[in-house]
Amino acid sequence: MTTSRRLADRKSAKFQKNITKRGSVPETTVKKGNDYPVGPIVLGFFIFVVIGSFFLAYGSLSGNTS
Repeated sequence: MTTSRRLADRKSAKFQKNITKRGSVPETTVKKGNDYPVGPIVLGFFIFVVIGSFFLAYGSLSGNTS
């Protein structure tokens, strides 16, 4: 089966176009932004609980030494 010259040229042009596109992929497909999974209030509360529990545990260990 013989392919026409026009069809062969079209396939060749499509192939050449794909060759020149190799390696031109963007660094990331995810949008860059400052979206955090938790809000600042929830984060502050979590830090407050963690630091507060540390001081309570530290105080109970060193408070009963007499």
